[in-house]
Amino acid sequence: MHPDDRDLCLETYLKAFATRQPFGVRYRLRRADGEYSWVEVAGVPRFGDGGAFAGFMGSAIDISERRRGIFTPDEQSVRLVFSLTERERQVLVLIAQGNSTKETASQLGISYKTADSHRSRILEKLGVHETASMVRYAIRAGLIEA
Repeated sequence: MHPDDRDLCLETYLKAFATRQPFGVRYRLRRADGEYSWVEVAGVPRFGDGGAFAGFMGSAIDISERRRGIFTPDEQSVRLVFSLTERERQVLVLIAQGNSTKETASQLGISYKTADSHRSRILEKLGVHETASMVRYAIRAGLIEA
């Protein structure tokens, strides 16, 4: 794993395991030839009989070709975005993908008021005042593609 991506990856995995929530993360892995490839990893929690947590089922996809010519995520933006809670990141991604707060609430199965509250906290934590700036952070952090 690329040293610059290690903290982000570890934090994402630890939060997912602690909260038993789905996760997704992109990072660079070193290939056998010494070059780095971008991978997109996603996982969902699995529960056994009686609701006992059984681990995650996941996938890892090489996305290097899709990322050719796309900038490397800005480290400061990544750190700031990943200081958000997992739910705030989910709201950020959905809004940055063009969903309204109402659509975001519906997709996440939460109330409009809760989604709007998350949106307000995201704006405050990122130190911005409008949706366009939220979208820029999501792009610079590599959460969405431009």
